[in-house]
Amino acid sequence: MDDQPVLDPLGTLRAAGDPATDVYLTGTVFLDVIFTGLDSAPVRGTESWARGMGSSPGGVANMATALARLGLHTTLAAAFGDDVYGDYCWESLSVGEGVDLGPSRRIPGWHSPVTVSMAYEGERTMVSHGHRAPPPEEAVPACPPPARAAVASLGQRERASDEEPAPEADREWIGRAAATGTKVFADVGWDDTGRWDPADLDGLHHCAAFLPNAEEAMRYTRTPTPAAAARKLAERVPLAVVTLGAEGAVAVDSGSGETAEVPALIVDALDPTGAGDVFVAGFVTGTLAGWPLTDRLAFGSLCAALSVQEFGGSLSAPGWPEVAAWWTRAKTAAGSPAEALRRYAFLDDLIPPAPRRWPLPRAVPTIGFRRA
Repeated sequence: MDDQPVLDPLGTLRAAGDPATDVYLTGTVFLDVIFTGLDSAPVRGTESWARGMGSSPGGVANMATALARLGLHTTLAAAFGDDVYGDYCWESLSVGEGVDLGPSRRIPGWHSPVTVSMAYEGERTMVSHGHRAPPPEEAVPACPPPARAAVASLGQRERASDEEPAPEADREWIGRAAATGTKVFADVGWDDTGRWDPADLDGLHHCAAFLPNAEEAMRYTRTPTPAAAARKLAERVPLAVVTLGAEGAVAVDSGSGETAEVPALIVDALDPTGAGDVFVAGFVTGTLAGWPLTDRLAFGSLCAALSVQEFGGSLSAPGWPEVAAWWTRAKTAAGSPAEALRRYAFLDDLIPPAPRRWPLPRAVPTIGFRRA
């Protein structure tokens, strides 16, 4: 496909007999509708107009798209409605991004979940609606395919509606995947029950790394700072990475004893939707490629910073041409901080001298434009 990545970060590591899948994902695909340019939060009883709007696949599609754009062979198991929204999300992922949807299912009579995201004051507020895919059309295969890595969601994130969270059996694939040698990276979502029960994280004993944001990490560990939370979590998982939003990320490797902290890049953010997923995709890419911990944190932060300058979670994810363009500008721009240039010098060994450009699909205010 003409729009596939120009760089394979695992190219020198691939060998006969390797799994066909680099990263396996499962979860809920939403249609995201994003409003930006709001001066403040909507006020009850009034009408607010947004200066910008975009639509794109969301939910687990954020990470699937980000991984695929970074050159990883990505397989997604998800339920898709047989409505127009489902058609759009399926085509965007499969045709537009090259994501393998072999384990995914189209479900007759089931409508696609939808999220409306409103970005203002550097943050976003989301409202979602959906229903769990009806049995027996479960999206998750009993035996996940062989893969170098998988990204799993713990805690309450599996919830796809105002119904009960997914049963524990829905997450048994994590143990099966780890038992076959798949490196499992875990994240977690907001616990709107307010319990923040550490037992929600019991699946960490199957995982190689855990990547919550700062608020999630501190609430689950009952610690006062993100660094303290990372140290506490490293007692339960080999590698704990806590993302700090506009302040970067901190990590603790309990195996080697290494700690690392990288500040975020300062950019003009349009929409922060999906930035955490894009960070994870960048970090997973660097981990599978065998990069040092600090480089992995820096690359995840760079990918997230590039993504917040575009609409939406999935279609805002950068590819290698965007990474290359940023690095070229950073090296030639007057006043670029010397520390930042040193931090990202590892990119010189990755990016081709003249990376081929292609038009990445981006979020637009509607879906389903008719082809001319």
